[in-house]
Amino acid sequence: MAELATIARPYAEALFRAAGDAGASLTAPLADLAAMAGDEQLRQFADNPKVAPVQVFDLIAGIALEKGLSLDARLANLLRTVLDNGRLAALPEIAAQFQALVNTGSGVADAVIHSAFPIDAAQLAEVSAVLEKRFGRRLNPRVEIDPELIGGIRAVVGDEVLDTSVKARLEQMRVALTA
Repeated sequence: MAELATIARPYAEALFRAAGDAGASLTAPLADLAAMAGDEQLRQFADNPKVAPVQVFDLIAGIALEKGLSLDARLANLLRTVLDNGRLAALPEIAAQFQALVNTGSGVADAVIHSAFPIDAAQLAEVSAVLEKRFGRRLNPRVEIDPELIGGIRAVVGDEVLDTSVKARLEQMRVALTA
């Protein structure tokens, strides 16, 4: 949703500037907050006009404490600002844009590796090394299992895709044979 991305951008940029060199340490806690903000019941509670933003903040902070998460002062300020402006629904997009800013600042890109089968740590390191050479930058890999691939992998880095899956090769053969 373009509108949500537009709303989220100033928040993500402000947090990135406020975080400075500590930006990477805020990505995981911010992602946890974004996951909490994705809860439909919490958003309904926050959207209730009878509920003050400070009550929503206290609830989220309490949930975070129960989960063993501590709110950094910068994240607490961001959360207060987001709640005061009625933008809780934008928090997941803020987290995604903040992650992208941190990655850009550190020269790292997120890579989603779709595989038909689980990949162990040694295989992931080997695949990551090959993909880093292919894409020309350091990667932060994440594996997702997709049995429809049959075999091989499909790597997505930003808007670039490298598809070496059996499914893609079968599709190529089907197109070649029917052409």
